[in-house]
Amino acid sequence: MLECKNCKSNKAVKSGTVRGKQRYKCKECGYNFIVGDDRTNERIIALKALCVLLYSLGKGSYNMLGKLFGRNRSLIYRWIREAGLRTDIPEIGNNITEIEFDEMWHFIQSKKTSFGSSRPLTVVAGELLPGFSAVVIAQRLEDSTTN
Repeated sequence: MLECKNCKSNKAVKSGTVRGKQRYKCKECGYNFIVGDDRTNERIIALKALCVLLYSLGKGSYNMLGKLFGRNRSLIYRWIREAGLRTDIPEIGNNITEIEFDEMWHFIQSKKTSFGSSRPLTVVAGELLPGFSAVVIAQRLEDSTTN
């Protein structure tokens, strides 16, 4: 028995054809629908997977992927967001005790070559969440005062 896409009732009857597809009408709510979703095919599924892969590897932005595949960047965003919502939240093992972040200059786009170990540093440590701590080491500003 067919199930209505709107109210999930089993009381649907044939209601003609539209664009060569059999149409059904729900007797409970009056909703017209067709069985299946012909808006996607294998090519679109492969294109979505490739977009998600390229985006997740950091190799492309929404705009670049849209231009590359001839799609609107907002559609690319929706594809990637949909894939992200279907993905399970990653599990972090209990055996991790320390994480090191290296090469931060890459993220801030600035490498300070004049910084030496003889200069004073400011160290700030804190606990973000129970079991997750963060340490920030920064160089003091030239016009800062010390207590």
